Amino acid sequence: MSAQLLVVIAGLILVAAIVGSLIFMRGYSGRFTFDTKNGTRPRAAEGEGNTQGLAYKGRFTLLSAGVAAMFTTLLVKLWSMQMVSSDHYDELAVQNQTRTVTTSAPRGRILDRNGNELVRNRASLAVTAYRDLREDTVLVRHIANVLGMPYIAVMRNIQDNTEGAQARHTIATDVRRSTVAYIQEHAGEFSGVYIEDRTEREYPYGTLACHVLGYTGTVTQEQLQTQQERIDSGEDTASSIVYQSGDIVGQAGVESQYENLLQGIRGEQTVTVDSVGNVTGQVGEVPPRPGTDIKLTLDLTIQRACEEGLAYAINISQQAGYANARNGACVCMDCTNGEILGLASAPVFDPSAFVGGISSDLWSELNSEESGNPLLNRVVSGQYMSASTIKPFSAFAGLEYGIYPATRTTTCTGWWTGNGEAYGKWCWNHSGHGTLNLQGGITWSCDPVFYDMGKDFYYDKDNPEGLQEMFRRWGLGSKTGVDLPAEASGRVPDAAWKNEHFSDYSAEDRAWNPGDMTNIVIGQGDILVTPLQMATAYAGIAMGGLEQTPHILLSAVSRDGSGDAYLYNETGSKERLTASINSDDDLSLVKAGLRGVIYEESPSCAAHFNNLSVKVEGKSGTGERSNEDPYAWFIVYAPADDPKYVIACLLEEGGFGASTAMYATRQVLGVIYNEPDNVPVTTTDQTR
Repeated sequence: MSAQLLVVIAGLILVAAIVGSLIFMRGYSGRFTFDTKNGTRPRAAEGEGNTQGLAYKGRFTLLSAGVAAMFTTLLVKLWSMQMVSSDHYDELAVQNQTRTVTTSAPRGRILDRNGNELVRNRASLAVTAYRDLREDTVLVRHIANVLGMPYIAVMRNIQDNTEGAQARHTIATDVRRSTVAYIQEHAGEFSGVYIEDRTEREYPYGTLACHVLGYTGTVTQEQLQTQQERIDSGEDTASSIVYQSGDIVGQAGVESQYENLLQGIRGEQTVTVDSVGNVTGQVGEVPPRPGTDIKLTLDLTIQRACEEGLAYAINISQQAGYANARNGACVCMDCTNGEILGLASAPVFDPSAFVGGISSDLWSELNSEESGNPLLNRVVSGQYMSASTIKPFSAFAGLEYGIYPATRTTTCTGWWTGNGEAYGKWCWNHSGHGTLNLQGGITWSCDPVFYDMGKDFYYDKDNPEGLQEMFRRWGLGSKTGVDLPAEASGRVPDAAWKNEHFSDYSAEDRAWNPGDMTNIVIGQGDILVTPLQMATAYAGIAMGGLEQTPHILLSAVSRDGSGDAYLYNETGSKERLTASINSDDDLSLVKAGLRGVIYEESPSCAAHFNNLSVKVEGKSGTGERSNEDPYAWFIVYAPADDPKYVIACLLEEGGFGASTAMYATRQVLGVIYNEPDNVPVTTTDQTR
């Protein structure tokens, strides 16, 4: 309550007290009469004595004391407010006249492992104004003409409160310097219009590593709602960034995954406002603090090699007649520690298209099937049949459970009838491979060898799902734990899954059958994997069963740029799993089979890898899907005797792995070892 209001109340009480006293006195005086006959002074009325008069006099005294007490209380309160608490009320008055608004902070840079800038900030000029400028329609129209913007768009930006009621509202960003110069030269015509220095994301290498880097955008209402729900639930937010409407945040890739590091600390401005909230001046400022720079495990040279190698393989596929070969994935990883050195997904997108907002038409295009879903990171989110790349893990299962020991053989005629003639299956080589053992089955990718294995697993009473258990032991069917958003889990199907997935079908159709096993044992049917899962699993073979968790963050850089404040590999063990291998003999058999794939099975593979100074082991694969061209796989690790690198490539509808996808892996190795491939391209090799 203000001092002025208290004075008014005190005055009213005083008037009421005086009026009440007069009324009381008039009533009191009516109790006496005058002796008019003798002209003597008043005497008590008949029937009343001096005792009653004294009683009225006492009441009057009591009333007077009460009024005095009230006035004393009011005077003490007024003195307290004016003298003792004046500073407090002055502070409240100042608070009523000022507001604190926040200013955005530059995001941290994203670097490759050698310090090359993959994402940086560039200077940008913005035209801003406080919201009261909307009342000057003439000036708003003048600004619109100078900026070359529609009047309604400028007015909408000025009225938009997503940046806060008292904050300057952004009218336009990335304004040309010539336009800014004109506004500054004619400052008298643009009273209330401000020019602000800002930063925008810049991508010096264009689309390179776009699926790793991701993009930024304005914080969405869903994100703000999720944040509010977290706060309302009492979840600790002390270490989390609290966003405001209008903030620019990471929306995909590393920009999203490491938002807490990249996002800076907002600055503050204290402004004065009038009675209706319009800003009248600025009285203080705390500058924003930029976000933390981070280093990725990517090597710029290897990243380029992955992208160029993938594009090269797609081009070869198209030349070979696979017109639908447009999409694919290629990843290179360090077997010893899980560091992702290169990650490519096709088609690509331009992250700079999201700076300043993206049009609805372009957003629809980037998410359309016709465009190939460019925003999809196929390395971590794409799910495919594994094709023959699964056969080494099937071999581990057959050896460990005694289903297909090293000495067992299968005679391949090109047509397998192990489940009955009605359920016969072709080998990819319709002419047949002859008699092969398990090592030969891996090298020549002979389907009947593995059909026999799948059938016998189905009928094995002790381990009918030993095959699936082995797949899961190597990490298939579960996320790798890579520090990138939207990783897919893949799928290892079994009887329980089929019964649930096909719950609307008949009991007979839901039942797991021998055909299901002979499908998944060669990587067909309902099994799904991601390229990153397969790269990680092959790195595990290279390292004798030890799989490292793949990761993309190398370190966070100190704010002063003097060193690394955080190192990924110093935060504890990053082992994903250890796939216990039954014996060294089993591992040797599988590795020998993979070496044969490169140097024995396919003449074209041997020709392209023989001119490398290091030996390579790996596997091709060709997946089949109804009404589509084959899906091409090729996975290698090198050097075979001391593994360091694993490379996996997948081409959607790209043909046969050994004749198309192989070229991507060879090109990456050529860059790593500085030994480019000089052997002519051969697209007639249809080995799997």
